Amino acid sequence: MKKKVFNFLAMALVAIMMSSCATVFGGKVSECQRTKPAPGEPTRAIRGGALIADVLLFWPGAIVDFATGAIYKPCDKN
Repeated sequence: MKKKVFNFLAMALVAIMMSSCATVFGGKVSECQRTKPAPGEPTRAIRGGALIADVLLFWPGAIVDFATGAIYKPCDKN
């Protein structure tokens, strides 16, 4: 019984630590956040608060945010 509780708590802790701020709290990732800018196009703006939170809380979460595109600010709908 103790081993099952320990395993559950360990897995929950790993899941919490691997969550990244922009992915969890940033909302749905739009298509323009996922696509890389073409050569000559302006670079995408980064959400500063999410990046700082990732670095301070658990820096590997920034890798997840960059991989999913959630760290980038949503594109303007003009």
